[in-house]
Amino acid sequence: MSTPSSPSGDPAAITVGASDWLARRDRGLGPREQDEFFQWLAADPRHRAELQRLEQTWGHLDLLAEWRPAHSTKPNPDLLAQGRPIRRHARLWVLGTAAALAACLALGVFLVRRPDDSLPSMSAGVRVIPAPERVVLDDGSVVEANRGALFTPAFTAGERRVRLAEGEAHFTVAPNPSRPFVVEVGGVAVRAVGTAFNVRRAAQVIDVIVTEGKVQLETTLDGGKGTAASAPTPVVAGEQATFDSGQPTAAATVVALTPAQIQRALAWQGVRLDFDGLPLAAVVAEFNLRNRRQFIIGDSSIGGLRVAGSFRADNVEGFARLLEASFGVVAESRADGTLVLRRAR
Repeated sequence: MSTPSSPSGDPAAITVGASDWLARRDRGLGPREQDEFFQWLAADPRHRAELQRLEQTWGHLDLLAEWRPAHSTKPNPDLLAQGRPIRRHARLWVLGTAAALAACLALGVFLVRRPDDSLPSMSAGVRVIPAPERVVLDDGSVVEANRGALFTPAFTAGERRVRLAEGEAHFTVAPNPSRPFVVEVGGVAVRAVGTAFNVRRAAQVIDVIVTEGKVQLETTLDGGKGTAASAPTPVVAGEQATFDSGQPTAAATVVALTPAQIQRALAWQGVRLDFDGLPLAAVVAEFNLRNRRQFIIGDSSIGGLRVAGSFRADNVEGFARLLEASFGVVAESRADGTLVLRRAR
C-alpha cells in the first residue's frame, strides 16, 4: 500500500495525506501500515499538526451528528464544551428498524460493522477491540469478516456458495468433497473442498491468499457462475493470487509469500487496543498484560505522556517505533528482549 505523499511547500497535499491517514486509522492499521504511518509523521512536522487539526474537525462533526430537535430548547452542554474525546471507530449500524434487521437475517445477508462494545480492560481510557466477527455457516465452515465486509451464503444440495459483495473475509472450509465450497467475488470463483483462504476485494482488484490446502481460481464472464474467461488457476498454501476484475480475460498473477508477509496481510484479524488519552504508564501496562516481550519505563518523567490511537495488541515493536517518532522517547532493547523506555537526550 502506498504512503500518501506531501510535497514540500504544498499544504493541500499535506491535508490530503492527513485525511487519508485519518481514514485508515478509523478502520485500523496493520503492522505494515503502522510503519508507513510513523515514517509519514517523522517526514515533516506539519504532518502531525495537520492530522491533529483534522481530528479536532471530525470531533466537532461527531458532536453535530448528535443534535436532535429537542436540543433547540435544551442544548446538550457537550455541544458547547471543549476537548471532548473523539470517537472514530465504526459503530454497529442497525439497519433502519428491527424489521429490516430480521429481514436481512432471514435472507442470510451479513454486513459486518464493528460495534463499540469491547472486552474488559484494566484501565479507563482504553478499549480492547475484539478479533474480527466470526460467523459459523450451516455446514460448519467459519467466516472471519473484516469491518465493512458484506457476504451472502447461498447453499444448495450440491454446492456451498458464498457471494462476497465487498470487503475482506477469511474462510475456513469444512471438508465435504461432494459439496464444493465456492466464494464468488467480482467475476472470480474461488473453489475449495476443505481448506483455508483469505479473499479481499478493493475496487476492482481481488486478492486471494491461501493459508491452508489449495484452491482453484476461475475467472468468468458472467459474475463467477458460468462461461470461463481463462483456464482455472491453482493456488496452494503460501501463495497469493491477484486478479483485476476490469480485465476478465486476463489470467491471475500468482506469487509466493513468506510467513511474515502473510502475517502482515492478515493483521486485521488480531485484537486491537484503542487508547483515548491514556498515560503512557497505563498504556505500557496494557501491552505488558498481553505480550511476552515487556516494556519497562526507565524514566519517570515520561510516565504521564498521553497516548491516543489504535494499535495491534501484539505489535510491541511497532508501538515502540511510534513512541520514538512522535513522543521523543527511545526504546533500548536488553539481552532478554525487554524494551526500556527513556526520554531521548
